[in-house]
Amino acid sequence: MSHMLLIVEPVGQRATRTEAQGREVYARMQQFGESLKARGKLLAVESLASQTGAVRVSKAGGGKSLVLDGPFAEAKEMIGGFYLLNCASMDEAVAIAHECPAAEWATVEVRAIAPCYDESRG
Repeated sequence: MSHMLLIVEPVGQRATRTEAQGREVYARMQQFGESLKARGKLLAVESLASQTGAVRVSKAGGGKSLVLDGPFAEAKEMIGGFYLLNCASMDEAVAIAHECPAAEWATVEVRAIAPCYDESRG
């Protein structure tokens, strides 16, 4: 059963760190990923760039394409990265989220992988 840990961090938080602090945090996250890989739990992992260079595309509400370049003024949080895990249960995925270093400075959201029409996994 696949689960995803989404790292939800405050917008602008990265800019408060020195380069050395940013590299230290990144190294800790890489070590966490390596430990998951060694345990056979890691399917994929990526760090995402800041939303400053992001683009949002939407056709909601009428079908006309709307393109919005970042940064997004209304955003208070952004997805900073993710870990895609192979876990036996949601409880196991939550236990792994407790080990994630990012929980010290961000929120680690745990989500089961499921079709969007399948609400059986909550």
